[in-house]
Amino acid sequence: MANTTKVQRAAQWWIEEVLAKSGPAKALGIELVSVEPERVEIRIPFNRDLVTLGDTTHGGVIATLVDVAGSAGSASGVEGDDATGGATSHLSVTYLQAAEGSDLTAVANVTHRTYTRTLSDVDVRDAAGGLVAKGAVISRIFRRGGSSSTSLSA
Repeated sequence: MANTTKVQRAAQWWIEEVLAKSGPAKALGIELVSVEPERVEIRIPFNRDLVTLGDTTHGGVIATLVDVAGSAGSASGVEGDDATGGATSHLSVTYLQAAEGSDLTAVANVTHRTYTRTLSDVDVRDAAGGLVAKGAVISRIFRRGGSSSTSLSA
């Protein structure tokens, strides 16, 4: 279980039970490292089944890591009991260097939050600390009684 600090119970449940246990997160082996309000760290161990050529981790794996980290960051600061779920509305990834045969860590920091949207900046680093990619994730937060009737809660 991840180290969680002062994250509301519903947000913690959403991160640990929905995002971290989603099909893509489980298939890729994504692990929660730490969760605190407005900041989440996750990691993925190197896996030869997720490479393109040689030991280079596929870019789609890195994009998924960015998406899960940004979504978890968004959930980490949700307060109140009217949130029913969320979804990524925009994902941007800039690849800076190849991820060669290394575990990867993604740290998401929420840089902007409104009642129904967040912007998370995500840094992906290799085991040596090299910056592999930078991402931005805009997330939509669904709320009971809001303008959207969409609910992603179980």
